[in-house]
Amino acid sequence: MEPFIFEIILMKKFDILPILFGLVLSAIAIYFMLRSAPANSATASTIPVVKVGSVSWDQTEMTIADVKTFADATGFVSQAEKNGGGLSYESGFVTKPGWTWKTPYGVTPNSREPAVHLNQSEAAAVCRFYGKRLPTDAEWISAAFVEQREAPPAGYTKGQRYPFPGGVTPAVSHCLNGCGDYKGVAPAGALNRGTGHVPAGTTKPGVNGLLDMGGNVWEWTATQRHGGFITRGASWWYGPDRQKESDAASKSAAIGVAYIGFRCVS
Repeated sequence: MEPFIFEIILMKKFDILPILFGLVLSAIAIYFMLRSAPANSATASTIPVVKVGSVSWDQTEMTIADVKTFADATGFVSQAEKNGGGLSYESGFVTKPGWTWKTPYGVTPNSREPAVHLNQSEAAAVCRFYGKRLPTDAEWISAAFVEQREAPPAGYTKGQRYPFPGGVTPAVSHCLNGCGDYKGVAPAGALNRGTGHVPAGTTKPGVNGLLDMGGNVWEWTATQRHGGFITRGASWWYGPDRQKESDAASKSAAIGVAYIGFRCVS
């Protein structure tokens, strides 16, 4: 090969090295940018969030409106819908035709009512859709009974443990009797006990500024016990004593009933 031809080949070869080097650097940069970029944001619910310690809490129970967003996006059909209706307790559990999370008492609801008639795994799925999860029992206890705000309003003291999620008394909660002056939304004659739940956020704030933690509807947790999952807070079906920390009611994971709802955390 003649010297000048070899020289041209070498020049062409080394001319493209900076280009190749630049392409490699660009590819590496793009890789790390994509790797460090946040994943697509989860859909945001309409429920305000309250920080309690290191956990972000939905301030209220999950609503019909927010479960509808989940169902519309995913095609979700609850077990209660498949069964023709959810459960209510009369002289035992009975299936109530048309009673589902969409229509808790079989009639057109307020979209801010708590979403009930969902079993534990369905509740967990709704939370995941919003980039959240169900709280553990320990988290629920801490948020419901131990005041953790730096400057809580009058009536609450940081670090104090309260007997009710509402504080010293159950006056801010909605229950069968002995609580606040609230009336549930169930149609006359629909229930053989109580007046049903009130829309989420109807009650006054309690410990840590959370709403509905005492009464209204039981709330699913992520903690298993006795073959089921712990529910907390009691419901409109009971008086205030069942709201206390000592009352951890285990329910079958498969049950979808008129007085169990949930809230999400992250």
